[in-house]
Amino acid sequence: MTYLDFEKPLADIEGKAEELRNMAEKDKAVDVEKEAAALDKKAGALLKELYGSLDPWRKAQVARHPERPHCSDYIAALFTEYTPLAGDRAFGDDHAVMGGLARFNDRPCVVIGHEKGNDTKSRIERNFGMARPEGYRKAIRLMDMADRFNLPVITLVDTPGAYPGKGAEERGQSEAIARSTEKCLQIGVPLISVIIGEGGSGGAVAFATANRILMLEHSIYSVISPEGCASILWKDAEKMREAAEALRLTAQDLKKLGIIDGIVAEPVGGAQRDPRKAMEAVGKDIAAALKDMESKDRKALIADRRRKFLDMGKKGLS
Repeated sequence: MTYLDFEKPLADIEGKAEELRNMAEKDKAVDVEKEAAALDKKAGALLKELYGSLDPWRKAQVARHPERPHCSDYIAALFTEYTPLAGDRAFGDDHAVMGGLARFNDRPCVVIGHEKGNDTKSRIERNFGMARPEGYRKAIRLMDMADRFNLPVITLVDTPGAYPGKGAEERGQSEAIARSTEKCLQIGVPLISVIIGEGGSGGAVAFATANRILMLEHSIYSVISPEGCASILWKDAEKMREAAEALRLTAQDLKKLGIIDGIVAEPVGGAQRDPRKAMEAVGKDIAAALKDMESKDRKALIADRRRKFLDMGKKGLS
C-alpha cells in the first residue's frame, strides 16, 4: 500500500501490526495476534476519522492515488466482450484514450475513457492520461458509431487535463476538444459519464457532457488543477491547498452546485483500499442511470442533455 502524506500515522500503526505478524511467522511460539488485532482496530478507527473529514486538497491527493482503479480496471470488471477500437482515421492512435464496443449487463454499448497506466512503462505509453487531439477524435468516431447503431455511451474520466505539448497544439487540440464536447451534445443515445479520479479542465468536459454525470466520493472535477490555479492567482504553486478550497472541486460541492447528478460512495479509505467494492458501486449506479433513461427517445435525450448544461450555474452553495 502506498500511503499519502496525511496517512503517515496510519502507516505507522499498520506497519507495526505487519511487523508483529511477520515475527510470528518466523517464530511459531510467539503469539502476537491479540496485540496485532488491537493495532488493526486502532488503524480502522483512524482510517474512518481521516477519511470522514477530508479537506479539498486531501481529496485531490486521494483522487490521484496511484493505486486507485483506472479505466482499464473498470472495463475488465464491469464490461464483457470488450473489443478495443484504435485510431482517429486521420493521424494515429492515442493510447491515453481507450475505447471500443462492449457489453454492460449483457447490453451492447460503447465505452470510452482516459487511461493513466499503473507503472512507469505504461504511464509513459499512456501519457499519464493526458489525451492528444487524436484521442478526442477517436472518441468522436466511437460516439458517431454508437449513435448510428443506437448504443448507449459510457465514459470513464480520469485525466489531469488534455496534453498541452507543441505537437498537440499543432494538430488542433482545442478544436478536437470542442468537437468532442459538441458530439456529446448531438448524439441521440444515453450518455453516462463517471469521474473515477481526476476530471481536469476541457480534457474532462470533452467526455463528460453527458445526460448523467456521476463522481466517485473522493474524485475531483475542476477547470484547472489546484497547483495551476495557485500559480496563476498567487504566483506560488505551494498555495494549492487554498486553491483547492476555492475551486469547489469536490463531488460534494459539485452536487450542491448542480454540476453533477450523483456521488458514488467509496469504501472507507478510498477506492484504492478495496477496488472491487468501488467498481461494483460504480456498476450499480451506471445500471440505475441507464434504467432511468430507458423510456426516453432520441429527441428527449438530446433535449435533456442540453437543458442540463444550460441550467448549470443557477444553483449556489448554501
